[in-house]
Amino acid sequence: MRLVLLAGVLGVSGLALAQGVEGILAQAEALYDRWHGEFDFAAYEGRLREALQLWEGALPRLSGPERRDVLVRLARAWFELAEGYLADRGEQERAYAKGKDYALEALRLDPAFRAAEEREGLRAALRKSADVEALFWYGNNLGRWLGFNFWAALTGGTRDVLAAFERCVELEETYWGAGPRRALANFLAQTPGFLGGDFSRAQREFQRALALAPHFLQNYVDYAEHWAKRAGEEGLFCALLGEALRQGEDPAVFRAWPFYNALALARAVRLAVGCR
Repeated sequence: MRLVLLAGVLGVSGLALAQGVEGILAQAEALYDRWHGEFDFAAYEGRLREALQLWEGALPRLSGPERRDVLVRLARAWFELAEGYLADRGEQERAYAKGKDYALEALRLDPAFRAAEEREGLRAALRKSADVEALFWYGNNLGRWLGFNFWAALTGGTRDVLAAFERCVELEETYWGAGPRRALANFLAQTPGFLGGDFSRAQREFQRALALAPHFLQNYVDYAEHWAKRAGEEGLFCALLGEALRQGEDPAVFRAWPFYNALALARAVRLAVGCR
């Protein structure tokens, strides 16, 4: 998997300066894009970091729907940077904190969300939001951030994550490779019952994610690691990892979600060591 830069990316900096904020946003989108040309996971880190810088630099000049869109992109990109490239725990925590804060700011741009939050609290507002993208990246970043902040998890943070993911499922279960179903399944499988987890329900959510998005390979690997392995289902565990690895050999499958499929395949290789 080698990186082939989009035509014109190297020359977009000058164009961005000439076109102002619209040029900057166009450059950020071109850098972030991982669907055109071949994808090199290691090389992509630099592009992701540069896109983050451009979006953050443009943010003070944006308002309305355009600001909301960039806030969502920032929430997603900070999450991906932490997931794919950050090894230091302090850096990870800061990245997830940035991601959750950007997503929450995007949610609060909606007057109805702000009114519900003021009237009934954040969790109720999450359950009423209509912004599946901001909700999804808020839940993902918050969930990861709570792993570094146990007291916040104990005092209601996990319930906020659950509210965000359940609302995402209601709004658009197919978003981001069945992301709402997968995220909900991961939450239910890994969270203690007294904080909102439900291990048996998690399996049904994983199965639904697989049915909806069979080419998003994280669906297989998460199901294997966070449900089948914990349930002692060795046959299912190995079968899920084997299917992920088999599908990953198909270039068309890999290209559908190159960043996430690269992460999933690397994890599948590590986990499948004991499988025949």
